[in-house]
Amino acid sequence: MAPAIGYLLPTREGVMEGRPEAARLLALADRAEGLGYDSVWAGDSITSRPRHEPLTLLAAAAGRTRKVKLGTAVLLPALRNPVVLAHIVATLDQVSNGRIILGIGIAMDLARIRAEFEAAGVPWDKRIGRMNEAMDLCRALWSGNPVEWNGRWRVVADQGLAPPPIQPGGPPIWCGGMAQPALDRAARHYDGWFPNGPKDPAEWGRQWAEVKRLAISHGRDPAKMTGAVYLTLALDDDEARAHKRIDEYLVSYYGGAVEALRRHHTYYAGPEEGAAAWLKGYADNGVSHIVLRFAGEHERQLEAVMRIKKSLGW
Repeated sequence: MAPAIGYLLPTREGVMEGRPEAARLLALADRAEGLGYDSVWAGDSITSRPRHEPLTLLAAAAGRTRKVKLGTAVLLPALRNPVVLAHIVATLDQVSNGRIILGIGIAMDLARIRAEFEAAGVPWDKRIGRMNEAMDLCRALWSGNPVEWNGRWRVVADQGLAPPPIQPGGPPIWCGGMAQPALDRAARHYDGWFPNGPKDPAEWGRQWAEVKRLAISHGRDPAKMTGAVYLTLALDDDEARAHKRIDEYLVSYYGGAVEALRRHHTYYAGPEEGAAAWLKGYADNGVSHIVLRFAGEHERQLEAVMRIKKSLGW
C-alpha cells in the first residue's frame, strides 16, 4: 500500500529567517493540500527553538484546508497542563472536522531544553511518566464521560469536557523514539510509532517489527497501529550543493558541529531519483506515513516530492 505523505510547515525557519508571518505558512498549507499531500504538520518549542505555537497554527490551517490531516511533529505534552491541553485539542478536532493527529515526544536532554522546562514551571525529572499520565488523562477527558483523577493532577467531582473530539476517544497519538524503552512505550500506550529515523530503511523495518511484537505482548493489536517516520530532504540535481544546503540548515537550526549533526539526523541530499529510491525503501519496510521536512526552497521541493510520488505510482 502506498504511504501517506506529509509536509512539515517551516515555523522555526520562518522565525530564524526573520519572516515569521503566519500568512506564508498558511499559504504553504494550502499549497500542500492542492498538490496532493495527505497531511500538514507543525513542530513545537516555546523558548529553546522559538516558533509559532503548533496547536494555534493548526487551528488556522484547519480553517484554510478541507482534506489534509493536521498533526504535531512533535508536541511536548509535558509542557502543558493536560486538562487544558485536552480542552484545546478537543476543540481543534471539532474545528478541523476530525483531522487531528498528535505526534508527541519527551524532548532531548539539552541544556536549553531543560531551561525551557524551567521557564514553563515544569519539572524536568520524570518527564516520561508525566507525558504518559498526561495522555491518559487527556484520553479520559476525551471520552465524553465524567472523570475523577488522582495523580500528578487532580480532577474531582466527576468533571468532564464538552464538546468531546469528533474522533471517538480523541485524536490518534503517535510517539517517537528509537531506543528500546521508546519502542515499548509506543507499543504499550500509543496509536503509532513516529521516530525521526533511523537512516537505514531496513533498520526502521526491524524496529517496527519489534514495536508490533511488543504490542502483541501487551495485549494490543498491532494492525491498529500506524508506522510513521519523520525525514529531512534537500533535493538538488547537484549532490554537493544539496549536501552543503543540508549542512547549513542543520547548523543554523540546531547549532553545534556539523559532523555530529549529520550523525544524529536522518536526511537525504541529492537528486530526485535517489530520493525516490530512499523513500521507497521506507515504504517497502512498512512505513505507512512519511512526514517530510525540507531544507529550504519549500515551494520547489513541495512540487518535486509530488513528482517523486507519481514516479513511484503512489
